[in-house]
Parts: sequence; structure tokens; C-alpha cells
Amino acid sequence: MTTGALVQMNASDDPGHNLAVLQGYIASAAKQGADFVLTPEVSNCLSVSRARQSAVLSHQDDDLTLAALRDAAKTHGIWVLIGSLGIKTDDPDGRFANRSFLISPDGAIVAHYDKIHMFDVDVSPTETWRESEGYRPGTQAVVAQTPFGGIGMAICYDMRFPLLANALAQGGAQILTYPSAFTPATGAAHWHSLLRARAIETGCFVMAPAQTGLHPSTSDKTRSTYGHSLVVSPWGEVILDAGTDPGVYVFEFDMNNVADARAKVPALQNERSFNGP
Repeated sequence: MTTGALVQMNASDDPGHNLAVLQGYIASAAKQGADFVLTPEVSNCLSVSRARQSAVLSHQDDDLTLAALRDAAKTHGIWVLIGSLGIKTDDPDGRFANRSFLISPDGAIVAHYDKIHMFDVDVSPTETWRESEGYRPGTQAVVAQTPFGGIGMAICYDMRFPLLANALAQGGAQILTYPSAFTPATGAAHWHSLLRARAIETGCFVMAPAQTGLHPSTSDKTRSTYGHSLVVSPWGEVILDAGTDPGVYVFEFDMNNVADARAKVPALQNERSFNGP
């Protein structure tokens, strides 16, 4: 049995403030016995203002949040999945990377993943999102190995693409991570269904730490997120639903459940190639 912890945040657009909150949450999780702590999408800065992001975000080598959370993992001797950080790139168009990091107990970056699927949607006549205007999409799926299992790294909107989840599972993932900043409208409609589906289809644990609430902002542009950080078993059972309050949510998971679920329904083994319509 392994002990994990999801961090549910109400992040602002101030990386320094968010870092202090994160450090407290990670210390609390470690004190409660967590071996693996997961934080949400854009843990360093949640903002819809590109000007604000340009002013406060950093390149990876200069990012204070990344450096401090590597130190926290080493201090507490735990694995940390930094759900994602907004990271400056050298792209000519100035777009950022939405990048997830897996940190080992010695503080090393074991793996990183850039979000592949950009949230470019028209939820309603009054709610439109164009993530690709500020972030450039990644191209590489990533599975990282840990002592407690293979981790397939994904971010938020990626959960709507079952082919990615399947590729991660076929590539050795036993845990799928979906750190998120989900909108309230799509969260209420689809969050639980999508995450349970990804778990059932792949026989993986699904772990989804989330942002929650109305987020403080220094600009006149604000954003709300759905919360409900979730852990789902390989059989599709919800092990943890964090509701809407920020905090640390500790849970236990048994990796034997992955083998059990896949033995009952060996969908990954039964998969066949086919010709398109």
C-alpha cells in the first residue's frame, strides 16, 4: 500500500504567494505520511492575462517554484508531481510551455511533459478559451517509472483524448495523472465521467489534483475553476473526491489493483488494429 496526497489549490497570479502555499501543503502531506504528492495545473501562476504571465513567468532554469519544490521533495524524501508550471520558452512567437515535472526524493527531475492538447473551445456564447494563443502544444507522450509504478503524465484537457491514455497505458503506465484547472461548466458536466472512463479503459489509477474556486488576480480578468480533485481506481471507483475546499487530501492506493482490474477485463491485451471507415 502506498500513501498519496492531492493538493487542491486556489492559486493566484502571484508565483511567490503560490509557492509559499505549496510549500506548506507539501510539508503537511509529508507529515501525514504521503510518499507521493501531486499539485494542480499551473501551480505557479493561474492567470488569463498574457501580459501578467510575461511579467512573472520564468524559463525553466530560472523558475523559483521548480527549484523550491525540488528542494521540498529532497527535504521530505518524497516523490512530487508538479502538476504543471507556466514556463517561458525561446519560441519566436513568445508562447509559453504548460509543463509538468516529476521530482524524485533526491530532488532530481525524473521526467517532464508538455501539455499536448490545447484548450481551444467555445463552451458557450459568453465563454471562449484559446489556450494555444498563449501556450504552445507539446508533441511527446511521457511515461516515467517510479518504485510504485509507471506514471503516464498528462494535463487537464488531455483527459478528453482516450488515444493518449491508451498509448500511455500500452507504454507502461499504471497511473495516469491529470493535474487540472477545469472550468465550472465543463467540470459539472464531464469531470467525473471522463476521469472514470480513462481509468476503466486502461485499468490504471487516475489521479487528478485540481485548482478550485474564484482565483485572486491583479488584473481585471478573473477565472473560476471546478475543484473536485479526484482519485479513481483501475475498476472505475472514486476513491477520493476533494469537493471544493483548498487543502491537502491524503489517500492510499494498492498497485495490485491494477493487475486485478486488467486480469478481469484485459482490454489492453485484446486491442486490435483495424482499417478506418
